[in-house]
Amino acid sequence: MKHGLRPMGGRRRGPLDRLSRPAREYDVLRRHQMLRVRGRSVAWVPPLVMLVAIAVIDFNTAGEFRMISWVVLVPGIAAAICGVWGTAAFAVLALVTYFVADMSYPSRYASALPDFILVALGGILAVLACAVRVRGERHMLHMRDVAETTRRTVLRPLPPDWGGLDHAAVHLASDVEARVGGDFYDVQQGLHGTRVLVGDVQGKGLDAVEAAAALLGTFREAAYHEELGTVAERLELRMLRHSRHLAALGRDDGDRFATAVLIGFPDADDEQDVVDVVVFGHDPPLVVGPGGVRHLPAGDGLPLGLGELSDDGPPPVRRVPLAPTETLLITTDGVTEARDAEGRFYPLADEVAAAVAADPLTAEPRRLVAHVRDGTLRHSGGRLADDTTVFAVRRSLPGTGRKGRSPS
Repeated sequence: MKHGLRPMGGRRRGPLDRLSRPAREYDVLRRHQMLRVRGRSVAWVPPLVMLVAIAVIDFNTAGEFRMISWVVLVPGIAAAICGVWGTAAFAVLALVTYFVADMSYPSRYASALPDFILVALGGILAVLACAVRVRGERHMLHMRDVAETTRRTVLRPLPPDWGGLDHAAVHLASDVEARVGGDFYDVQQGLHGTRVLVGDVQGKGLDAVEAAAALLGTFREAAYHEELGTVAERLELRMLRHSRHLAALGRDDGDRFATAVLIGFPDADDEQDVVDVVVFGHDPPLVVGPGGVRHLPAGDGLPLGLGELSDDGPPPVRRVPLAPTETLLITTDGVTEARDAEGRFYPLADEVAAAVAADPLTAEPRRLVAHVRDGTLRHSGGRLADDTTVFAVRRSLPGTGRKGRSPS
């Protein structure tokens, strides 16, 4: 389970992607791939080989083989791997083969009419079963495409070196049927620098996705035009408006909130070694560099949507130093709340510090995300209790020429 890391500039599938797919969907795709050779389907080969083998064995045993006991399996096998028309063809072929073989025997070996009817009925049932299977697979693959489109809308692909930042992210939804949850992230270039937003909407399912999409829409617009403090105010206001809209519709999720981290990378030449951070009730980012790991101040800001409970307004914008070789690491609950079999939480900071001490290059965003992803899955045994997002970002180093490709 080491691959599947997706830098935000592109998509490369690997075993990790299978964790975010329904198992049945993966089985369907794998079966389709296994039954194709050089782009052509060979699904017809197994039932045909079986039919020929049955006929040959039956012929060489003078009818004592009792062909009826086996020939009904041919359309059944076709129904599991072939299309409807292919299954129908094998049903007819099995019936004809049975009839010809039966007529070639001496009368004492001839089968009765009920046996012939049984072969025909088996073929009809196989065709019906195949039609149900194909219809279910088409529906499932259609829903996969819908979910994939939703995922790309919320977690849009980002070009490599977007906004002068080197970034990498991996997202695993705990609800494998939905494939996308309430975690969200984005990078937006703007008039005042490049901004990053990483967050986690309370709750799961499509309602959480709806709230995440609302916040991201506001972020993508406000982060381009406004100062970072104004962006924070716009996000809080958007969450309140979203909650009020749901309440007006009579929905019971109108009190939904979101934790988030808003980061600003100033573009002024004399501000290249600092970042501005606003924390909305989220775990503060870790700063990971060749020299070790340190925590940013947690702050006392409330989650988005709960700002009315505070008399101080939005959380303050804090400016903190960030060396060119240091990476900001932001994770969501899927990492911080991952437990092992004995109920112990995943020791994120300690694990990252040990990895950086052993290899300072682990602080590079792609390697860092891969390390945290693998460590979380290993610690939890692959059982994710919550949506999991691992996001790492730093300023692009001069002359790196990164292309944003994922490690194989």
